[in-house]
Amino acid sequence: MNQIEWNDFTKVELRVGRVISAEAFPEARKPAYKLHIDFGPEIGTRKSSAQITAHYTPENLIGKLVVAVVNFPNKQIGPFVSECLVTGFHDAEGNVTLCIPEHAVPPGTKLL
Repeated sequence: MNQIEWNDFTKVELRVGRVISAEAFPEARKPAYKLHIDFGPEIGTRKSSAQITAHYTPENLIGKLVVAVVNFPNKQIGPFVSECLVTGFHDAEGNVTLCIPEHAVPPGTKLL
């Protein structure tokens, strides 16, 4: 494992956001959803493509808090522009489960 300096970590903006809409992304190469996520007044709403279809439906994503990197450059994914990277972990089968806060925190809160 490569070590990084503390200053490297502080450059990554990991923020909590609330999913405000989710829909299938049929044009994606791997099964994915298009998410719109509210990161509060400082950052606003960002879009993300997320390969989380094994454990989530668009309906149960609405209102869910997620942790995302908000300071990566935009990434073109087919016809969709992803503006943040939603974080998660692979389970034993290789499916992604979201990294979420255990308790409610305001959208835009930065990971410490």
